[in-house]
Parts: sequence; C-alpha cells; structure tokens
Amino acid sequence: QVRLVESGGGSVETGGSLRLSCAYSGYTFMSISMGWFRQAPGKEREGVAAIDSDGSTYYSDSIKGRFTVSLDTAKTTLFLQMNSLKPEDTAMYYCAAEYKAMTSIQALGVMEPSLFSNWGQGTQVTVSS
Repeated sequence: QVRLVESGGGSVETGGSLRLSCAYSGYTFMSISMGWFRQAPGKEREGVAAIDSDGSTYYSDSIKGRFTVSLDTAKTTLFLQMNSLKPEDTAMYYCAAEYKAMTSIQALGVMEPSLFSNWGQGTQVTVSS
C-alpha cells in the first residue's frame, strides 16, 4: 500500500527558504511519477513540480526558477526546495504519486490533480510579507 508522509512546512518571511520532504513507502521508484501540489484557501489545488523515474521534471510557471524538486531513492524521500518565497506561495502543500503520470503531464502541459491517485496528508507553508 502506497504511503506518503510530508514534513518540513512552516512559517517564513518573504524571500526566505524552506525544504519540504515526502517520505514514501509501498512501492519502488520505477515508472512512478511523484510531485508536489499546493492548495490555498478558496483556490483549486495546483500542481507545482513533478519528477519521474528517468529524471525528467515539470515545473509550473508560478514557481519556475525558485523551486527545485529532487528525489533520494536510497532514503525513499521526495524533496521540494523552495527559495525566494513570496506571500502568494502560502498554501497547504501535498505530495502525490502515480504510475507514469509524467507522460500525461507532458502531453497536457499541465500537472492536473486528477492524474494522481496517491496523496499525503499535507504540510502547511505560510509566507509573511
């Protein structure tokens, strides 16, 4: 059974940095795409970054150049390094995993929540101005 557990959220000031972690279990990282979504109050869930087993990545325009997604397969942990944080980055951040989701992401050009069926419980990120 797939299990995803996020950590690393918190409160920072504008311009600060945070690193989110997602410990995964229940599968090996082959043909699995993993990613990060975020959802602010009153807004739809937004896909921000994804990584595939072949190393290919996806970043949304809203975070490109500021966030970096990476994977430590030895420690079975997904990371999201977030730099130059802005108040608009404030949201609950969720880790997600799905078999070959990157193929669909690349075809659509967007990271839709419907492409993923395995989710963590979320970790809150708050950026103050």
